[in-house]
Formats: sequence, structure tokens, C-alpha cells
Amino acid sequence: MLTLKNISYQIKDKTLVEDVSANFQEGKINLILGPNGAGKSTLIKLMSGELKPSSGQVFVEDEPLVQIPLAQQAKFRAVLSQNLELSFPLKVHEVVMMGRYPHFESKPQEVDKAICDQAMDRFDLQQMAHRNYLTLSGGEKQRVQFARVFAQIWQASALKPRLLLLDEPLTFLDIYYQYELMQQIKDFMKSNPDLTVIGVIHDLNIAAHFAEHTFLMKASQLFKQGITAKVLTEENIYEVFKVRVKDRFMMDKL
Repeated sequence: MLTLKNISYQIKDKTLVEDVSANFQEGKINLILGPNGAGKSTLIKLMSGELKPSSGQVFVEDEPLVQIPLAQQAKFRAVLSQNLELSFPLKVHEVVMMGRYPHFESKPQEVDKAICDQAMDRFDLQQMAHRNYLTLSGGEKQRVQFARVFAQIWQASALKPRLLLLDEPLTFLDIYYQYELMQQIKDFMKSNPDLTVIGVIHDLNIAAHFAEHTFLMKASQLFKQGITAKVLTEENIYEVFKVRVKDRFMMDKL
């Protein structure tokens, strides 16, 4: 669904992503792991179009990303970044409605309101729908942002298969909500098989439990990619993270 061909990104004399080629298959949960500074978040920004590669190209269904207008991208692709801050005291339901902005021109239609209600139901937000977003805890804000991006891609698009990009989406969440939100993604995908999820996370256990394909990054390069059970081996984990683990320890503990 989304393909990277020889992607590199430099700032002055520093290389943040170097010659990365990868294929993210449609309808799968694809998770990217690696130590700090490996280039994971930069790679997500290149996939979303927030950054332009110094060399190489990003393709969506064999069409170069740079040739797809941003207004069209927003109708099939949603991005949840690390920055959750807003400058204005919007209500929670207003933040969720922001996910529907690409789908209407002047004001939301009934279908947009219905989708936002369903998204808030999915993430257990109805009881705080009228609260000021700025007064929420970090974990509550994260759940609101999940509802926002889901509202954006709630319906199938006639343009392209849907794509959800997540940059460290479990930040600020306790263990219960980390697993709960990943399970919500997995459950949503069962009835929405055209949705592809690509995310950056740090937790090996969560990757082992939820990722169908895993991508390990090391020193700005893609070290390994493929089926999770074949990528998250004792040898690969030590090579990337310099930590010794028992083989398949993540699988055994879940």
C-alpha cells in the first residue's frame, strides 16, 4: 500500500534517515522500533509528507506521494504526532470534529456529527465531550487525539485505501490504556480491511503482541523488516538495543 524507495533525509551534514526501502502492506499493523535517534519519527514524517526526502521517493499505491494534493491525502490518511498541544480552549467534541474537517466545506453535516459520536464512544470519551481540552491529563488528551484521527478515516475513501500513521501514540498512557488502544485499532481493522496502520513505538511486548510486520531501525538505517516473529529475535534485539533477552520472551509473557 505504501512503499519507500531509497529514502534518505539530511539536515546540513547530519543524516537522519539513510537509504531506507520498505513495503508496508495494506490491512496490516506495521510497527517501527529502534533506539532513540535511530530515525523512526523522521521516517514517519517523511511518510506523511511533513518532510520531503533529500533523495528517494514515497509511493502510495505506486503513485508518488508528492503528486497527491494535500486535500486529497487528508481524506484517506490521518496522522497522530507526538505533539498534542492546542493553543485554544476547545471542547473535547470540537477537537474530535477537527478530524472531519477534510470531509466538509463550511459546516459539519449530520454524517460528520454521527461519526464523531461513534469515535468518542469507541474511546470512552462521551462523559468528557464538553470538557475543555486544555484541562485534560496527558493520557486523556491522547485518547481524544485517537478519536480525532479515527474520525478522519472512519469511512472508506474512493481515492485510496486508508492509512493511519502513528508517531509514538502510547506516550502518556498507562499500561491498561496502551493495550486497550492497540486493541481498539486491531478491532477496528477487522471490519475495515483496507486500513493500513504504521506506527512508531518503544515497547517490544506491544510490538510482539499486536504488530503483524515489524521494522527495526538502527543508526538511521532500516536494520530488519518482516513478519514480527522473525524480526524480534534474541539476536536482532541485542544488535539494535544492546539488551539480552530470552528468545521470544515477549510472546511468552502475553
